[in-house]
Amino acid sequence: MYAVFRTGGKQYRVAEGDLLEVEKLSAEAGATVEFDEVLLVGSGDEVKIGAPLVTGGKVTAAVQAQTRGRKIQIIKFRRRKHHMKRQGHRQHLTQIRITGISAG
Repeated sequence: MYAVFRTGGKQYRVAEGDLLEVEKLSAEAGATVEFDEVLLVGSGDEVKIGAPLVTGGKVTAAVQAQTRGRKIQIIKFRRRKHHMKRQGHRQHLTQIRITGISAG
């Protein structure tokens, strides 16, 4: 069984037992979180597509850790102007493991 759900402005396709990193959630390591914005649930040939959400669809996950992503370099450069600005950014992420998918 697999599902497509939305969190943090992004969509993820997951199956039970998957480990993924999503935008930071306000939950501590070991906590359980539920995602209600389920767009699609599939099992073999049977697929349930929401319009826009699957009614009663739910994805549950366990929070593994709060981490930060790799560093991204931002460079702003103006040619012929003696101007260059460098900046770095590391996004805060939450690592989760999918524990259950229900179609409702």
